[in-house]
Amino acid sequence: MNSQASLSRELALRIGLAARALPDTDAKRLLSVLTDCIGLPITEEKIAGIDLNTLKTAKAGEFIDVDEPLLTHALSILIPKGHKFRLSRQAAQLSFKSGLNVPKQQAYIDGDMPGSVRIACASNDGLNVDGHFGSCTQFMIYQVSADEARLIDIRDTDIPDDLDVEDKNVFRAELIQDCQVLYVASVGGPAAAKIVKLGIHPMKLPGIESIADIIDQLQTVIAGTPPPWLAKVMGIEANDRFRFEREATG
Repeated sequence: MNSQASLSRELALRIGLAARALPDTDAKRLLSVLTDCIGLPITEEKIAGIDLNTLKTAKAGEFIDVDEPLLTHALSILIPKGHKFRLSRQAAQLSFKSGLNVPKQQAYIDGDMPGSVRIACASNDGLNVDGHFGSCTQFMIYQVSADEARLIDIRDTDIPDDLDVEDKNVFRAELIQDCQVLYVASVGGPAAAKIVKLGIHPMKLPGIESIADIIDQLQTVIAGTPPPWLAKVMGIEANDRFRFEREATG
C-alpha cells in the first residue's frame, strides 16, 4: 500500500500499537479508517486533528461499536505528544477518567517500603497493561505497599544494536528479574516458563487494564490476606504465611 510505504517509521509504529489496542483490528483496518478520516497522505499533522467522534463515525461507523475508552486509548497512542491538546473535549474527559496522565518516576532505596512488592507492567503507552510480553515497548516498574506506590523505573525493551541476543524472551525476562510480579496482557507458554524460572510470578490479564486500577487491587490484597506466594515475596514469615493460607481456605 502506497500510504503505508510513505509513513515514517515512528508513525507506522504508533498506528500498529493503536491497532493492537482495539478489538479485532490490525494496522490495515485502522489505516483504512484513518484514510477515510483525513485522506491521503496520512501525516502527523492530519492525525493530530482527529477527535473521538471523527474516529468513531469514519468509514460508515467502522468503530461505532467499540467502547469509547478503548478508542480514546488508541487516540492517545496515535496523536504525537506535541499535539495532545487537540483532542476533543469529550476525548480529554475520557482520558482524564482513564488516568491518562503518566506519573513521574520517584526515588527508591531498598528498605524504604517495608512489606512492599516490586511489580513490572508490560505496557505500550505507560498507562495501561496493554502489551504482549514479547512485543510491548516498555516495562513500568512499581514498588507497591498497602498504602504507597512508587514508579521507580521505566525499562525500554529495545535490544541495543551492539548486543547479541539469542533469545528475546530471556532478554526481556532478565530486564525485570528484580521484580516479583509481572502483569501482562498476553504471554506464550515458553516465555512464561522463562519468566517463572527467574522467580517472577506472571499475571495474565483478561483484557486491557489501567496500571492505576491494578495497583489499587494489589494494595487491597496486600492490606488484607495475601495469598501464600505473595506473602512470601513480601517477606512475611513462614508461620504467618501458614496462618494466611488457613484463613484463605477456612
